[in-house]
Amino acid sequence: MDKHDLELIRSLLDEDFELRKQYEEHERLDRQIDKLGGKAHLSPSEEAERKRLQKLKLAGRDRMVDILRTRHAGARAARA
Repeated sequence: MDKHDLELIRSLLDEDFELRKQYEEHERLDRQIDKLGGKAHLSPSEEAERKRLQKLKLAGRDRMVDILRTRHAGARAARA
């Protein structure tokens, strides 16, 4: 997801509930990943959790891009 996609997502948060939900979840996962990344050493279970969170975050990002593509294609093209 590039900078323009993020700007577009942020501009549409008030009008698209699912997009807002995905964005908030994406931000929450990012904070959790950052928290684990701040540790000097991760236990095997923490490393597995970090990878799980990263996969969830990636799936959420893909969903946001799908939402942009299907519901907001005109808005995205206008900003390009």
